[in-house]
Parts: sequence; structure tokens; C-alpha cells
Amino acid sequence: MRGAEFVELKAFVAVVEQGNFARAAATLGIAPSTLSQTVNALENRLGVRLLHRTTRSLSLTEAGERLLSRVRPAFDSLHAAVESINDFRDTPMGTLRLSVSTIPARLVLAPLLRDFLVQYPAIQLDITVDNINSELVIGRYDAGIRYGRRIAQGMRLVRATAPSRLIAMASPDYVERYGIPRTPQELQQHACIRYRLDNHQILPWEFEKGGEHLELTIQGPLIVNDVDLMVNAARDGVGVGYAIEAYIEADLRSGRLVPLLSDWAMPSHRYYLYYTGSSRLSAPLRAFIGFLRSRRTSDKESQGI
Repeated sequence: MRGAEFVELKAFVAVVEQGNFARAAATLGIAPSTLSQTVNALENRLGVRLLHRTTRSLSLTEAGERLLSRVRPAFDSLHAAVESINDFRDTPMGTLRLSVSTIPARLVLAPLLRDFLVQYPAIQLDITVDNINSELVIGRYDAGIRYGRRIAQGMRLVRATAPSRLIAMASPDYVERYGIPRTPQELQQHACIRYRLDNHQILPWEFEKGGEHLELTIQGPLIVNDVDLMVNAARDGVGVGYAIEAYIEADLRSGRLVPLLSDWAMPSHRYYLYYTGSSRLSAPLRAFIGFLRSRRTSDKESQGI
């Protein structure tokens, strides 16, 4: 196979995996126009159309599906062959692709990025932050970090955070003006800041006490799909927010936010690193798992746990 043919096939696979040309171009480190020309060159060379393209969607033709079914395993084998060389190196190297939701991106990844990259300078981290539960295999991710209840069954798990409660909270100013709700049901009389999931559903607020579990559809003047925007709005006195206690720990400690209904808070909200168990772990992923575990242990020791 000539070098140009390999580049064309790699470009084709990247476009299919990423779902559009812009994301695929970013992954490959080239301009979208260059990527489009490369895929066009492949189609012209083969004499068939591989992709149905519109301004809003992209899908495979029958010929494209057949080509992908043969090419993708070949690329996987090449990647595995190159990765196996890591066993002979003192320092792991290669790319580690992670799919991470917003909260663990800031709770888990942000504090450790610098130290990990200093310890493993030959590893490149490629992190995608989204809240849509991206499929690891389809997206070609090595691993993900998400809330435990949202991880598909059959995945291997490594605990990434200690358990933390889901709590309602508000600013001292809001509490002074509108009072403190004594039961979850009283939240219906308050201005609540609602969170929209990526599937467009509004996140219900869950509470638990003495074996009683409540799931409320609350109302309020503001709906957001960004956790930081919700926390900032709560800080500014817009209304009552609902978040992971560990995520707003600094605000609670400083008094910028006040916990509400603490005796009703949902326990054991925990995030995990997860990956498929169907294949041999890459050296970068093994290194990251080991680093995450050692970091968790050192955090416990520093806190005297």
C-alpha cells in the first residue's frame, strides 16, 4: 500500500468515527478542507461514493460500510502491534483518549493533569468533555470517567472519587430573603435552578431519608445545561441549586453557598474510570490507572483516612 492510500484510509476512518469532518480534522491535526480533499481523493481513486454528506448529517453508503468493516480491524491490528512495543520501554508512550463528563473533568482530571504529564512525558492525553455517554468503542476512546449509574454494564471500573452526596444549596442572601425549605416538597415554593441533560430531559431532584426516597420534578425561572453556570447562579442568589457536594466544597466552606435539606441528601454519588475488558490494556491506560490509584491513596493519607 502506498503512503497516500494509507493516509486516505486513515482519514476515512477518522471521519466515520468522529461523525463529522470538523471533529475528525481536529483529531488528525489537519484543516477540515484538507481532510475533505483527502476523502474525495479516496472516493475518486476507488470510483465509488463512500459517504452520504449533507450540511447537517453524514452517513455511510453500502460501499462505505463494506470498506469500513475491512479497514477498521486492520487499523486495530496495526495499533496493537505498535502498542506491544511499549513492553520493551522503560517509559510508556503513546496517546490516551478519554471521554469524560463535565464534573469529573474538573473534580478528577484537572487536579492531576500536570503531575501525570510530568511523570509520563511520552504520553499524550486526548480528552473529550461531554455529557452524552459517548460509546468507547465507537468513539475510539481508551476509557471514560462518568457517574457510576450511567456506565454500561460489563465495563471494568476503577474508582475515581470518594462517595459524595447530592445536595440542594443556595446563597446566604437567597436564604435570608426566602427562608429555608424544611422538606423536599417545600422546594416547590422556591425558585429552583434546573439542569437539562444532553438528552434534553430535565434532571429530577432526588432525596432520601430513613428509607424514604423522593424524586421531584421541580420548577423555577432558570434552566441550564452547564454545572458551573448553575452554581454561579445559585451563588448570585438567583435560586436554589442542586449539585454534588464535593464539587461545591469550596463554596460551602467559604459560606458563599449554604447547604439545604442536608438530612435528605442523596448519598454515595461516585465517579469511576471505566474501560472495556475485551482487549489488552494499552501502556498509557495502564499507567493512568496506576497513577489514579496512587493519587487516591496519597489523598487518603494526607487527609488522615
